[in-house]
Amino acid sequence: MRVYEDNYRHKGLRKKLIESLREKGITDEHVLEAMNKVPRHYFLDSALDDIAYEDRAFSIEENQTISQPYTVAFQTQLLKVKPNDKVLEIGTGSMYQGTVLAAMGARVLSVERHKKLYMKTKQFMLKKEYPESKIKFFNGDGFNGLLQFEPFDKIIITCGAPFIPPKLIEQLKPGGIMVIPLAEDVHHKMLRITKNMDGTLVEETFDDFSFVPMLPGINK
Repeated sequence: MRVYEDNYRHKGLRKKLIESLREKGITDEHVLEAMNKVPRHYFLDSALDDIAYEDRAFSIEENQTISQPYTVAFQTQLLKVKPNDKVLEIGTGSMYQGTVLAAMGARVLSVERHKKLYMKTKQFMLKKEYPESKIKFFNGDGFNGLLQFEPFDKIIITCGAPFIPPKLIEQLKPGGIMVIPLAEDVHHKMLRITKNMDGTLVEETFDDFSFVPMLPGINK
């Protein structure tokens, strides 16, 4: 059984990563503070400990990835997370992105379509720091969201969507924000969608990124 340890070396590597993210244009200190707090190496195979804090994505099970730290920081910064925001995350993956949101004080509800990845959340390694009252995991179709928990202050999609899911827009609170990578050829254009109080939408377009595709249904 793996023993999780966050030693001085890990913390030093994490500090260097945070400094590099700041140099690359991440300015939200709350995002940087949360990413400095969450041990990324916990979410990767122990064989990758030496490179866990490099600014790059890694493959995980089910042909998924743990996103590049810059991508995590960029999406999180766009989301404008505030303490006690109720955030819907589509694509649990390694659990890293959701944990960063929880470390910022958000109440996270995370949906994963891959049953194998969802089952791994049962052994969530930071359960004491982030119990179900702070981050809760679900196995489901991300296109459907979580109707029983709507409305959400924020929605973040961590996979490349072929279109903006209408059910997720419906579940977004007026005044809320959705961050979504939208498919455009081989790249994904990062969008921030703000829902006005009258229900109209404002779209902002940002940089290109690469994500695994957002797919419908549940993969058992």
